[in-house]
Amino acid sequence: MSSDTFTTALFLITAVIAAGVLINAIFPVVYQMSGTFSSASHQADQRLRTDFKIVLGVANTSQYARVWMKNTGTEPIPLADIQKSDVICGDAGNFGRLSLDSSSSQMSPNTWRYTLDNLNSNNYWDAGETLEIDALATSIGTTDGSPVYFQFILPDGTWRSDQFTVGATS
Repeated sequence: MSSDTFTTALFLITAVIAAGVLINAIFPVVYQMSGTFSSASHQADQRLRTDFKIVLGVANTSQYARVWMKNTGTEPIPLADIQKSDVICGDAGNFGRLSLDSSSSQMSPNTWRYTLDNLNSNNYWDAGETLEIDALATSIGTTDGSPVYFQFILPDGTWRSDQFTVGATS
């Protein structure tokens, strides 16, 4: 009888120790995984709520294009993200990435600028507000009817593109 009690006690102690080791091994992994899933889910949620539409694009024979875009998502887009965005513009078969021109002087070739119709002056491109992009690309055709390709890419990879012609609206 005492040997059965002793054996049961040893099995019970072994089971408690094994459970402790298992919890110590699994808990950090579960905690780390929950953090990773939470971060990934937040990024996916933010990306799903970020959206914008190109409303209108125009270009003239001076290789100058102007595009208006409206934030149609529910996520406000910081001005810093707009400044880190990529603008690709030019002739439909010969376009290139333009650089942000932050100077107040005349635009340099192959650069772009933006003007935000910021209704509440909070330095965010909020839902319903309009962003105006001016692009000066040497690859835009100089004759009426030349096709112009325009693409705007946010740092999170959200992008929209449009094609219009010189001298006409999209």
